[in-house]
Amino acid sequence: MAKDLSKIRNIGILAHIDAGKTTLTERILFYTGFVHRPGDVDDGNTITDYLDQERERGITITSAAVTCRWRDAVINIIDTPGHVDFTIEVERSLKVLDGAIALFCAVGGVEPQSETVWRQAEKNRVPRIAFINKMDRAGADFFRTVRMIEEKLNGHPVPVQLPYGAEESFVGVVDLIRMKLLVNQEENYGREYAELPIPDSLLEQAEYYRTQLIEALADADDRLAEKYLEGKPIEAAEIRRSLRRATIERRFTPVLCGAALRFRNVQPVLDAVVDYLPSPVDLPPIVGVDGKTVRHASPDEPFSALAFKLINDSYGQLTLVRVYSGKLAAPSYVYNSTIGQKERVARLVHLQADKRETVEEISAGDIAGIIGLRSTLTGHTLCDESAPILLESMQFPDPVISVAIEPRRNAEWDALAMALRKLVTEDPSARLTRDEDTGQIILSGMGELHLEILVDRLKSEHHIEANVGKPQVAYRETIRRPAEYEHLHQKQIGAVSQWARLRLLLKPLPRGTGVQFESLVRDPSVPPSFIEAVEAGARSAAEGGILRAYPMVDLNITLLNVWLHQTDSSELAFRIAAHEAFRHAAAAALPVLLEPFMEAEIITPTEYLGAVIGDLNARHGQVQKIEERSGAQVITAIVPLSKMFGYATVIRSATQGRGTFQMRFSHFDEAVL
Repeated sequence: MAKDLSKIRNIGILAHIDAGKTTLTERILFYTGFVHRPGDVDDGNTITDYLDQERERGITITSAAVTCRWRDAVINIIDTPGHVDFTIEVERSLKVLDGAIALFCAVGGVEPQSETVWRQAEKNRVPRIAFINKMDRAGADFFRTVRMIEEKLNGHPVPVQLPYGAEESFVGVVDLIRMKLLVNQEENYGREYAELPIPDSLLEQAEYYRTQLIEALADADDRLAEKYLEGKPIEAAEIRRSLRRATIERRFTPVLCGAALRFRNVQPVLDAVVDYLPSPVDLPPIVGVDGKTVRHASPDEPFSALAFKLINDSYGQLTLVRVYSGKLAAPSYVYNSTIGQKERVARLVHLQADKRETVEEISAGDIAGIIGLRSTLTGHTLCDESAPILLESMQFPDPVISVAIEPRRNAEWDALAMALRKLVTEDPSARLTRDEDTGQIILSGMGELHLEILVDRLKSEHHIEANVGKPQVAYRETIRRPAEYEHLHQKQIGAVSQWARLRLLLKPLPRGTGVQFESLVRDPSVPPSFIEAVEAGARSAAEGGILRAYPMVDLNITLLNVWLHQTDSSELAFRIAAHEAFRHAAAAALPVLLEPFMEAEIITPTEYLGAVIGDLNARHGQVQKIEERSGAQVITAIVPLSKMFGYATVIRSATQGRGTFQMRFSHFDEAVL
């Protein structure tokens, strides 16, 4: 029987840390019958947080995929991390999802990582519904959170529910589409819920917000607008149909509310996923990077898929893919169009967090795993060799922090190197290098917690105890002004002569631009391979830096001219000449050290505000704004990363344990030394 793609929902759950993503996922798995007893983050028995580090710390570190059924739909869910150090997990999940639940804490509202994941969803054009969680907590405020979505995220939230009660008295929600009060029963984990008439005390407010909902939809739906203007009754099915279209087009974000931990109003979230979020066939076809090759969401089209995650365990390497079109059976072969290589498919699996179910075939709309691929990496395209397509890959941020790492036992050097290579292959936001001066292995990542988790995994998964140095900032270098240099490379090595002469110009570029190369040489007698050698030599010199051997960024390298020797010019000679010319020009261009600056959000009781700001100033921080949130002061500041090591201990000490902070990478700028 052919699979109905219109019944598939590939969704993610996105939020700031501790907003309740994993708890909501566990409740969804319980209500859909995937588990018979709901897991709890505090008890360490959740399905999607299956790593030892996740269960010990009570946070999500790696994206986990599970499949469940609700009504007549198949829902593939990816539970993503909320901590800023693991943003890359969210980024690569959003690349392959069709829709998402944006989760907000009713107390904290829109928090820093909420903004980050919302922007990522916007960039990837992912339709969303919003769920305001923790309505039972002290300080919960539904309407303030809706305003924050509108003001801070520039979103277009439209409430489809209103809370009935708040904080300890929160017991249910008002469904604005059907105009019913929904109250979960206390027994049996809230599996049953009653539909009651709306209390008189809430009726006027409910009618007002239902009118607001219909008027918003009427702006985007001519048929609905006509009925509304004629004063005709508008049925619930018409509202849902119109809201579905508007959600898929990303005109609006339907907003629901509840308390997942207390089993309040989770089933309507599932209904909203099915009713409002898109299936694979509701979205535009996938287009290759050439802008011409197209694949529609159909099993009858040629096979195409994107690898978005690698997992290494005792069974070998598992490659997670999103299938956009066609079918793939096992055992067979598949073509990796990113590297132009055929790969053997040994086995195909559907994932349920850390468990795997072997299947004979995967097809359009699936999120599945392939065992047997040796050369495929995150972001690679897999397709039919007879009908190739190359999909847009993934961009990963540069690390901002590094540590030196070595095994405690000398016999484990090779094992350590192999284990680290596996971890870095899984996690593209981590980097592995070797310090040429000291011979040390350098592990780089997105933050202190990120590196701490990687080191923990060395011990728990690979049984290697490691000594780790103090965290070091991942600096960069750049130039302040343009500079030119002409270099002649002339050398005799045995019977071989080398000769190359060229002139380079270096120019500074805006922050975040990277390194650009261009050639103004138009002489047809100059082989293109010589120009390529010049670029390779100059880029190699840029990687080595001028001041402290850190990579150089944000500069333009222009090849102004080259001169050839009749017999002795070669690619190697021009590569060496370019390397030397770059170093001389960079030294004359006022080189400067850059360091990562972080955007920090510090939450502190009002009585400690002055002390916290004073400490930030001492760390060369620049306070951007101060606002009140739920009786506490929220400070947003830009601070050099080098001044923030160990800040978690400092903020707890300065506020008697009541202060918290989060920070995320903002930009590179001139170092504060």
